[in-house]
Amino acid sequence: MLILFRADASATDEQRVAALVQELGASAQPIPGLRRRAMAIVDNDGQIDSARFAALPGVEEIVPLTKPYRMVARDWRPDPTVIQLPHGLAIGGTDLFVVAGPCSVESETQIFRTAEAVKRSGAVALRAGAFKPRTSPYAFQGLGTAGLDLLRQVRDATGLLIVTEAMDDEGLDAVAAIADIVQIGARNMQNFSLLKRAGRCGKPVLLKRGPSATVTEWLMSAEYLMAEGNPNVVLCERGIRGADATARNVFDLNVIPAIKQLSHLPIMADPSHGTGRRAMVRPMARAAVAAGADGLLVEVHVQPDQALSDGAQSLYPEQFDLLMDEVRALAQVLGRTAAGFTAAAR
Repeated sequence: MLILFRADASATDEQRVAALVQELGASAQPIPGLRRRAMAIVDNDGQIDSARFAALPGVEEIVPLTKPYRMVARDWRPDPTVIQLPHGLAIGGTDLFVVAGPCSVESETQIFRTAEAVKRSGAVALRAGAFKPRTSPYAFQGLGTAGLDLLRQVRDATGLLIVTEAMDDEGLDAVAAIADIVQIGARNMQNFSLLKRAGRCGKPVLLKRGPSATVTEWLMSAEYLMAEGNPNVVLCERGIRGADATARNVFDLNVIPAIKQLSHLPIMADPSHGTGRRAMVRPMARAAVAAGADGLLVEVHVQPDQALSDGAQSLYPEQFDLLMDEVRALAQVLGRTAAGFTAAAR
C-alpha cells in the first residue's frame, strides 16, 4: 500500500501516519519526491484497512500495490531514481553513462591500454571481469584477485570508475572493495543468496537480465537488492535467448520503455552481449539510446582478435571512438548529454 500526501501536509501529519502503521504491526518507509511525498507500507500481509489512513490529516490518496514487486515499482516512487557516483557522475539523470572495456582482465598491458583508449573516447567507467562465469569449464575463468588488483591500479592511474562482476558470495567482499559498481551477471540474476549479500555491500549494483528471464522475474531480483537496503540498483538489458542464430541473443529493446513505465530504476543496455557480433554493436547501441536507455555497457579490446573471451563482439578502440561520436550526436537530439570523463572529473 502506498500513501500519498497532500502538498501542504506537515511533518506532524506524516509522523501520525507512520505511528499508525507501526501500531498495526507493519513498517513505514518515507518516499521523498520532486512533486509530492509518499509513504509505503511494507512487511504487512495485505489485511490493513486503507480506510484507517484515508481519514488522517494530510493524506490525499491511498494506492494499493497489486504487483508482486513493491520497492522497484514506479507506483512506489513516481520520480526516477538517479544514482550519484564519484567525480560528480550519475546514472539515471540527463547524462548518458557509458561504460566500456574488455570482457576480462587478461594482462597489465591489455587492461591499461584499453582503459586509456576508452577514456580518450569519452567513457566514464571501465568494465572488465576478474572472475568470469563461463559455459565451458575449460574456458578462461579470469585472473581472480590478481585481476582485481590490476583494476585498482587502473582506477588509481586513470580515474575511471570500475564496473566488475561478483560471481559468488565468497568473492563479493573483495569485488566490492575495488568496484565502484558491482555487477551481478545474467547467469546469477536469480542467485538469491548473492543478491541478498549484494544488497548489503554498500555499493551500487548493476543487475543484468537473465537469458530467459521475464520482466517480472528481473524486477523481482532487483526487489531482493532493494529489500536488503540498497536503493542504488541499475538494470541492464543484455539480450534474451532466441531461436535464430543470426545474433548471439535477442536484444530486447522493447524492455527499455517498458521498464521506464513499470519502474523508477535506471536501465542501461549491453549491445555487445545482446548481439554477439562486432558489426551489430554500434547500430544496436544507437537504437538503445534512442529507445531511452540511461547508459551503455560496451565491450572494447585493443586486440579483439586475440582476446581470451568475447573477442568477436568487442569493438576496436577506433570503432568505439566512432560510436561515442554517434552517441553524443544522438544525445543532443534527445535532449540529453553524454557524460564525458574530462568534463565530469574537472
